[in-house]
Amino acid sequence: MPLTLSSPAFSDGGPIPERYTRDGENVSPPLKWSGVPDGAKSLVLVVDDPDAPHGTFGHWAVFNIAPNLDGLPEAEGGRPGPEALRQGKNDFGNAYYDGPEPPRGHGVHHYHFRLAALDVPSLDIPGQVGVTKIWEEARKHAVEEAELVGTYQRN
Repeated sequence: MPLTLSSPAFSDGGPIPERYTRDGENVSPPLKWSGVPDGAKSLVLVVDDPDAPHGTFGHWAVFNIAPNLDGLPEAEGGRPGPEALRQGKNDFGNAYYDGPEPPRGHGVHHYHFRLAALDVPSLDIPGQVGVTKIWEEARKHAVEEAELVGTYQRN
């Protein structure tokens, strides 16, 4: 079975509810996955917006996720529950989830939630590294990837 990523909060290609944006409560949406390949030693999750006006904008990076986990719960304040999870710095400058907040009138933005199963138990990454760098490091060790895309726009 291939690696899959989904959310009970929104469908693939569908709109992200305001609760999970900076216009709302800015909490990370609940995420579920299945099909983690045998032999995977850790998982990495990143969220980015390639439609941002000045290039891809990183919203969240969580790494060193245990491969036996099957998802992340909705997190108050954008911070996931299990303290063992490491988070990189997003492009807002925070080391936790910050949801969509595209410029008003900029149209629909697509938020890519990307999950990778890795062949290493952890990524040796300093705490101040950004979303893009974490994803670059993760892809060097990825054995399988999955993606979920949500949309959001501000009028």
